[in-house]
Amino acid sequence: MVSAPRAVVIYSGGMDSYTVLHQALKEGFEVHALSFHYGQRHSRELDVARAVCESLGVAHEIVDIRAIHGLISNSALTNADQAMPKADYDEASMTSTVVPNRNMILLSLAIAKAVNIDADVCFYGAHGGDHVLYPDCRPEFVDKMNAVAAIANFSPIEIRAPFLHSRKDEILAAGIAMQLDYSQTWTCYEGRELACGECGSCRERLEAFASHGLSDPLGYEMPATAKGTDTL
Repeated sequence: MVSAPRAVVIYSGGMDSYTVLHQALKEGFEVHALSFHYGQRHSRELDVARAVCESLGVAHEIVDIRAIHGLISNSALTNADQAMPKADYDEASMTSTVVPNRNMILLSLAIAKAVNIDADVCFYGAHGGDHVLYPDCRPEFVDKMNAVAAIANFSPIEIRAPFLHSRKDEILAAGIAMQLDYSQTWTCYEGRELACGECGSCRERLEAFASHGLSDPLGYEMPATAKGTDTL
């Protein structure tokens, strides 16, 4: 009997990585999900990730790397003293949400995990809407990291970002086709009981649902004018 190929999925608990996780499962991989606690304000996403993996029976590990927090603390996502931008995603308003070198750090650890368990592939959820804001979500970054991952160990690892050239609404369309339940995700940059509805991440998510005529199944503190009519 031929065993399924293994893959490591960087799984934050957010909408994009949730879709990537299911895409990897759909492709027949034995998935090993990795989530990271790096001192993010929205660490609630880790609880969501844990619950999803338990429900799916997917191997899951939450890696505590908060020891490096002082190295990446100059970001609104990791420093509660900084105001969280409450605007649509654009370069001027959202630069403060960049976490220095985040994806290179996380991918390096995921690659190590892949080598350790004889996996050939690492998945992560970079998408087209991130290109302007986040350098470590750009196609050039993925290409270069693939080149490094091919030679950094005796076992070459492939990095895949299946939605690298997709918009948020296109990612949601892929999830709808897989009949995914997005109430099992957390996207908001604030880690409160309800999503804020005002940060760029919430706004982008709400617009994606509205583009499909759907209401986001998450609860929001603020009335969300971008909501659609039907609930997914």
